[in-house]
Amino acid sequence: MKSIVRLLVLLAMIAQSYAKVSKQPAGTVDGKPVYLYTLEDGKITVRILNYGGIVQSLEAPDRSGNPTDIVLGFDTLDGYVSSGNKPYMGAIIGRYANRIAGGTFQLNGQTFHVPKNDGDNALHGGIAGFNKKVWSAKEITDGVELTYISKSGEEGFPGTLTTTVRYTLKGNDLRIEYSATTDADTVLNLTNHSYFNLKGQGNGDILGHEMKIYAHRYTPVNANLIPTGELAPVAGTPFDFLKPTVIGARIDADNEQLKLARGYDQNWVLDAGGRKVELAAEAYDPTTGRVLQVLTDQPGVQFYTGNFLDGTITGKGGKVYNHRFAFCLETQHFPDSPNRPKFPSTELRPGQTFHSMTIYRFSTR
Repeated sequence: MKSIVRLLVLLAMIAQSYAKVSKQPAGTVDGKPVYLYTLEDGKITVRILNYGGIVQSLEAPDRSGNPTDIVLGFDTLDGYVSSGNKPYMGAIIGRYANRIAGGTFQLNGQTFHVPKNDGDNALHGGIAGFNKKVWSAKEITDGVELTYISKSGEEGFPGTLTTTVRYTLKGNDLRIEYSATTDADTVLNLTNHSYFNLKGQGNGDILGHEMKIYAHRYTPVNANLIPTGELAPVAGTPFDFLKPTVIGARIDADNEQLKLARGYDQNWVLDAGGRKVELAAEAYDPTTGRVLQVLTDQPGVQFYTGNFLDGTITGKGGKVYNHRFAFCLETQHFPDSPNRPKFPSTELRPGQTFHSMTIYRFSTR
């Protein structure tokens, strides 16, 4: 009887479907080899560089079953390196995603300085954040595992931080699993900065997409795009996406917050509160039928509408990326949390392990 059970288990394991994972050389950065990893499962194909942990392409089918690349980026590694990947397209962002006011924060009574690269702010980890690093990489079941060790003092942050990011593709789900440990008290905020256009990368603006965000509150910003500390209700404002709403319907409304950010570039306070992996947002393109659902266990999501894309970037296939040609849904802790004690803490201490999961789920209707 036991042998029959073992045989059934073995047959079940053999029958289980896994994503096909392969890699090819993409070039070198600072003498370090960079590879392009391809993950294929059904009609979803994702390509990931171990430079910056960048999602270089993501092909998903439309309602007729035709796959198209729906993330902005470059055809070659050199495109990311030579441009400095200023828009952070597809990259893992760290050590601190989003903005830190004045590039300064205090921890345990000590003041730390991160280089200012966004006016008076530190943005997305400083001048040379995780998006510009070559990560160690290895193939795993259904995907690739990336690891980067950020030494104490890098970009001004305390503690040597070891970060691991696992990209896995299972059916229609692209999972991004983050984990990190430190040898000294530090702050941490990790996200992925993929730019999506569900019509296809470079195929016009995203103003006709419908967006739903599961959040009754958001964090308003000041003139420097730093949160004021208020958790404001979205009711009665252009930030109410509790029901599916066309992105372009109110993006140019006479609203101070929209004017400051030139569109949407704020953090929404998710109703789920970061307690477990829950649905955070859903985008839908009526022309192709593509649906993107974002699930996360983070307390916030930054919804950004490509306000600073201006036609100066030529991306994959010679496509020019014009104003509002993509949107981002960056799952995260809140901006400037190290300077906001009332926000969910981003502190990580020795002996603790940071762990987080975000899922990009694709479908059609």
